[in-house]
Amino acid sequence: MDFLGITLGMAVFWIILAVILIIIEACALGLVTIWFAGGALVAAVTTLFTPNIFIQIAVFLLVSIVLLYLTKPLRVKLKIGKEKTNVEAVVGQTGFVIEPISPAAFGQVKVEGIIWTAMSAEPDAVIDKGAEITVSGVEGVKLIVTPTHHNNQ
Repeated sequence: MDFLGITLGMAVFWIILAVILIIIEACALGLVTIWFAGGALVAAVTTLFTPNIFIQIAVFLLVSIVLLYLTKPLRVKLKIGKEKTNVEAVVGQTGFVIEPISPAAFGQVKVEGIIWTAMSAEPDAVIDKGAEITVSGVEGVKLIVTPTHHNNQ
């Protein structure tokens, strides 16, 4: 289909692609495809100037990459796409030892109401039951803890 000597088929293709990418973005809410939708819309406008598919694809890719680059600081500022998992969120939290921790055996700690297997950050340390701890890291499914202060219970 021609309009003023322009084939509308590719323009329609780029617009449909942009709509699909916008729908995906609306579902994902993570600034995942929005820049590609922008690239598709600019490629659709490009069809007004050239029927050359290679130029349209180049414009699509170039605009998408530029939009990706320009919106990266916004994505970082909004912390999109980087949510802490439960394990990452526990680092820095305090809790209490419910089963003693020793060099010979893992213990258990309760942090934020959840019981975790734990080991001491200091390889030769013994942390007694009832001691307050701070989570300093995670190794696999075990917490690495350090005593916050000694509690003789």
